[in-house]
Amino acid sequence: MSKPKIGFIGLGIMGKPMAGHLIDAGYELVVHNRNRDAVDELVGKGAAEAYSGKEVAEQSDILITMLPDSPDVESVVLGEGGIIEGAHDGLIFVDMSTIAPSVTTQVGEVLAKKGVQSLDAPVSGGDIGAQNATLSIMVGGDEDTFNTVKPLFDVMGQSAILCGPLGAGQTVKACNQILVAVTIAGVSEALTMGTKAGVDPIKVVQVLSGGLARCGVLENRGERMVNGDFDPGFRIRLHYKDLNIIQKTSNDFGVPLPVTSEVFELFKTAMVKGRGELDHSGLLTIIEDMSNIQARTGQ
Repeated sequence: MSKPKIGFIGLGIMGKPMAGHLIDAGYELVVHNRNRDAVDELVGKGAAEAYSGKEVAEQSDILITMLPDSPDVESVVLGEGGIIEGAHDGLIFVDMSTIAPSVTTQVGEVLAKKGVQSLDAPVSGGDIGAQNATLSIMVGGDEDTFNTVKPLFDVMGQSAILCGPLGAGQTVKACNQILVAVTIAGVSEALTMGTKAGVDPIKVVQVLSGGLARCGVLENRGERMVNGDFDPGFRIRLHYKDLNIIQKTSNDFGVPLPVTSEVFELFKTAMVKGRGELDHSGLLTIIEDMSNIQARTGQ
């Protein structure tokens, strides 16, 4: 049985390596992106280029998007020259962006009128997970459609779980982003207190990584945080965007998020201070500011 032809729109920090893994696995890809360098790189690996969402949809059996925010997905799918214009019966649309669950369901309903099956499949694992194909993928949608796309998920990640109907993936991703944001804040406070008390923060990372406090933030970002290396894997402004989605979702379902609300204010402070392009672990710089610790590299 021949492999499906894959469309991929959105070749940023996450999307480019994810698309690259699919090419390496022998899938035929047609790609579209605003950044020409990313397109050229993947074309060099064997992908074909399309010049609009419409063109990608026309040429694809399964179409994946990996875009920054809800308005981007709405524009690429429903806007002029968008996926909706090239959608055809039997097309599977997989949005791996992190967006509002309500937008996911709205877009899916419109596409369904064209005979398109949709999955929302946001990911966790950051740029490292995308590069190493170790992403955790949380999926919402129809089980048969999930099973059809599962081989692609297995190429891009190490875990893909169907969480429920369309929109469920985004809900679980919101839960993930709550925990990551709160953990970054906790790690930042721990490193700042250790530093202010005169302990080598690298020692703090080493010790905490071996006990109950061990976590992905310490493992993937701990030493980089200490070294002031905040080159983005996932930018503050994008996590701030996710926290806005979380605030709306919590209101929709009547769920108090007292700790997350405090962390949201810290991310807002980072945005006000012009640090939105730092990696989200750069939240450390805000805690350090509050403790009158000398600014680190990357601010």
